[in-house]
Amino acid sequence: MTKDMTEGNPLKLILQFAIPLLAGNLLQQGYNLADAAIVGRFLGTKALASVGSSSSVQFLVLGFCIGACCGFCVPVAQKFGAKDYSMMRSFIYNSIWLSSGVAAVMTIACSLLCTQITKILATPADIFHNSYIYLLILFLGIPFTMLYNMTAGVMRAIGDSRTPFIFLAFSTVSNIFLDIFCITVLHWGVAGAAIATVAAQGMSGFLCLFYMIKKYPVLRMDKEERAIRGQLQKTLMLMGFPMGLQFSITAIGSMVMQAANNNLGSIYVSAFTAASRLKMFAMCPFDALATAVSTFCSQNYGARKADRIKKGLFQGTAIGVVYGVAVGLILIFFGTELSSIFVSGKETEVLAASGRLLYCAGFLFWTLGILNVVRLCTQGLGYSGRAVFSGVVEMIARTVVSLGFVPIWGFNAICFADQTAWVTAVLYIVPTCIYCVKKIEKEFGRTMDKKIMANSSKT
Repeated sequence: MTKDMTEGNPLKLILQFAIPLLAGNLLQQGYNLADAAIVGRFLGTKALASVGSSSSVQFLVLGFCIGACCGFCVPVAQKFGAKDYSMMRSFIYNSIWLSSGVAAVMTIACSLLCTQITKILATPADIFHNSYIYLLILFLGIPFTMLYNMTAGVMRAIGDSRTPFIFLAFSTVSNIFLDIFCITVLHWGVAGAAIATVAAQGMSGFLCLFYMIKKYPVLRMDKEERAIRGQLQKTLMLMGFPMGLQFSITAIGSMVMQAANNNLGSIYVSAFTAASRLKMFAMCPFDALATAVSTFCSQNYGARKADRIKKGLFQGTAIGVVYGVAVGLILIFFGTELSSIFVSGKETEVLAASGRLLYCAGFLFWTLGILNVVRLCTQGLGYSGRAVFSGVVEMIARTVVSLGFVPIWGFNAICFADQTAWVTAVLYIVPTCIYCVKKIEKEFGRTMDKKIMANSSKT
């Protein structure tokens, strides 16, 4: 089930790895789509606004957890590529303790601050209570989010992207049935949608954990490998926390944008929610492709193969751009029709606003193919600080548009905030990644020269 990506055709390996991951990402977004569609259809547009009014802070908190888990697995992939399995297992053991600590701290802190967070987002009074309940339940489910992403991340680091997808598929189907049951039978309202999501996430996490323990001989640890080691924990934190912060920093800009949009009223909150759900679903291939390229580059960094790193990065970026152009056209021409998945045809104002946001996003959607792949590759090569700064650039761009232009142009400014952030971040991360790859080439070259000189002296 493991996959060594240091040999063979880079494009074929990346696509083989990305396809199950893409299916898993689509299913994970299926959680959100199921919540929004069922809530919007059964409970109405105000309930839909309640679910969506805090989506940016959900991304901030849960994004940190997900990003940290991804970062913890970078050294795992590098050691797997270098075939240093003992050190790989030591990294996994230490990452378990770190992820458990992160889950505990985040759950307690976010749950206690949930009321203040809901207020900071300028949530309209008519949806405040439901927004708070939905957000609180998701915060209480943070340990399940960490469990799934940590176990799935380890499996992906050793080349298995298929198994996490299978378990996620099972839990997604369960989530849809739980959504309908909790909302239509138990009448739990938006709380039922949140409970269904958390329960489904927990199922996928425990299934991954039990499978990983039983089925991967390469992960079975000796007593010496089951030790907390300060240096390994430091390495994991230097990888994981910056990557988590990258997600969170990006989300801060989204929070500012959402707060500005929330001030425009519940009609635009509903429109923003519908459009955001569709955009997040459309972004799934970018995330899958970026993770595949990052794993590929991490393993080949461990194997010290710079040419394969460059080839995988170029081919992955090209695929992302082509996909972005195709989906952008769909958003431009069919955005309003797609928004009707969540909103009744009678809600003409909501549909029109949602369609306008998607129309504007479609023209520059392809830039995400560059941004996601290049940024995650930079992270996978060990330059986490530079990847984080690209998130800072995104945050600043969204904040400037939200605070400077939304008060003047209203929802029209919201329609261009994301695109401004994407383009600005691309202008930073592309030359940065090129510099990092060239630096790695020089590093590998010096190591090879030393080996040649050492061999020559021996002979």
